[in-house]
Amino acid sequence: MSAAGWAAVAAQVVLVVGGTPLLTGLMRQVRAVLEGRAGAGITQPWRDARKLLRKEPITAEGSGPAFRVAPLLLVTTAVVIAALVPLASTATPLSGSADLLVVVGLLALGTVSLALAGLDTGTAFGGMGASREMTVAALVEPTILLSVLALSVSTGSTNLARIVAGRIHDPAGVASPSSLLAVVALAVVVLAEAGRLPVDNPATHLELTMVHEAMVLEYAGPDLALVELGAQMRLTVLLGIVASLAAPWGTATGTGLLAVGLGLVLFAVKVAVLGGALAAAEVFWAKVRLFRVPELLAGSFLLALLAVAASYFLSGE
Repeated sequence: MSAAGWAAVAAQVVLVVGGTPLLTGLMRQVRAVLEGRAGAGITQPWRDARKLLRKEPITAEGSGPAFRVAPLLLVTTAVVIAALVPLASTATPLSGSADLLVVVGLLALGTVSLALAGLDTGTAFGGMGASREMTVAALVEPTILLSVLALSVSTGSTNLARIVAGRIHDPAGVASPSSLLAVVALAVVVLAEAGRLPVDNPATHLELTMVHEAMVLEYAGPDLALVELGAQMRLTVLLGIVASLAAPWGTATGTGLLAVGLGLVLFAVKVAVLGGALAAAEVFWAKVRLFRVPELLAGSFLLALLAVAASYFLSGE
């Protein structure tokens, strides 16, 4: 049981680390096709990472430990989240540690480390990007907490594995008003947390619109490869959490080889569908002005708050 459980955890991590560049390539290819371009293919992120890893690492002059540690810390927190959350199975040895507060704390740790790295360079762009990133994070984290809290009312626990397992055995609860409100609110904040349109544009290099890119302008070589991998992994695990909460069916409730294998396949399919849908939607979306972002995130917070109220109302508590 223990060996099988650890094998399931390892399989989740390997799938996230190995499949994240392919998800990024798929999203770019979907956008290219919809925009009438040929595209570079879904394996292009792997080729980009290989090219960056061969380059000489460069450290910005005057930067300190925060700049050097941030890429590794960003990837490490994403790997730990991938091991904790119930992406393929809810019965792994780490399921008991997959608490909502732990996951949100790890996300915040990665965000803060990258913001400190942007400040550590002493450049105007780094400071501007760090300020914007922390502003968005301050609005995003409470919404994530409230969204998952609304889904946890029926199970009486903030453990993500227990929430997903409870939703698997309660199909009617998945389509309840509180559940739909919470999933919509969570989807909006995922866009902000992952730096996607309409909150941020990952392809921009304009100083007036940069958020994530402004903090990583001084990175090059292997450090830049780690930063890009960490950001892509955060998007993958966030989409995986949304998929597990919105459509939990297929996620294994044990550690059987067949069940976990099926859970991994369905997890990959769900994330690929969500990623493709997000990429298709971004073709028709425009980035909102920075001063309008708090309004968008405040709307998602209100949806999450309504979801919590509806959950307690429908549960009769």
